[in-house]
Amino acid sequence: MKLARYRALLVGATGGIGSAIAHALAPHCDTLLLVGRNAEGLDALASAIGPARSVACVAADIGTVSGRAAVLDGVRRQGGIDLLVNCAGTGAFGWLADQSEASIDAIVAINLVAPMQLVRGLLPILEAQPASTIVNVGSIFGYLGYPGCAAYSASKFGLRGFTEALRRELAGGRVRVAYLAPRSTRTRLNSDAMYALNESLGVAVDEPEVVAQALLRLLSTPRRERLLGFPEALFARLNQLVPGLVDKALARQLPQIRRHARGDHR
Repeated sequence: MKLARYRALLVGATGGIGSAIAHALAPHCDTLLLVGRNAEGLDALASAIGPARSVACVAADIGTVSGRAAVLDGVRRQGGIDLLVNCAGTGAFGWLADQSEASIDAIVAINLVAPMQLVRGLLPILEAQPASTIVNVGSIFGYLGYPGCAAYSASKFGLRGFTEALRRELAGGRVRVAYLAPRSTRTRLNSDAMYALNESLGVAVDEPEVVAQALLRLLSTPRRERLLGFPEALFARLNQLVPGLVDKALARQLPQIRRHARGDHR
């Protein structure tokens, strides 16, 4: 697998997947700018990557205008970027009727609105490079609406739609746009209830390092997207072609999904 050298910006670097991507990507970077909300976590990650790497950090909440401005300032201080990896994300497993308005707003703000606004702000810098790449890290649930993950699925469907539309807007230009869709991954994002559901259904859970290696493979090819896992990737494709079949399969699982999502009390 042969990769170019990058001047990269990784958003959501202190999450489970983000941290794994940082370690995997760093050897291929001339500069790597890490963004996350936790300053101590960022410093620890930069130290773990090693002093031999040119790593800088910006502690910022990308869900805010000021946070996104801080990221742009950091990029300018680094002298620009030619790779943007949008990996920040949040979610909540539960029935929509049980979720708060604030929870739904936060999921959409971080998973969809923030990456859209960051890309908009960074496009002039990316388009000024001889060649550059944007990778939006989404989810299999960006193809497959899943019970108990309505807001999360909506945000990842939106991120995939944004990625597709932006790729078409920029077709023939200098900026490549791609979408990476992990399946269930072992991170703090998933609740105990989600892990219990996966176990009861026999659903495989990837380690974050699997996702990081998939990102490197995506970067090494001209593919516009990469979906992880079997049968999840197959289910995602079937859902696009014959959603009725997926409806029936999920209907059989619905009592188990509901029981875990609603804490056995409904």
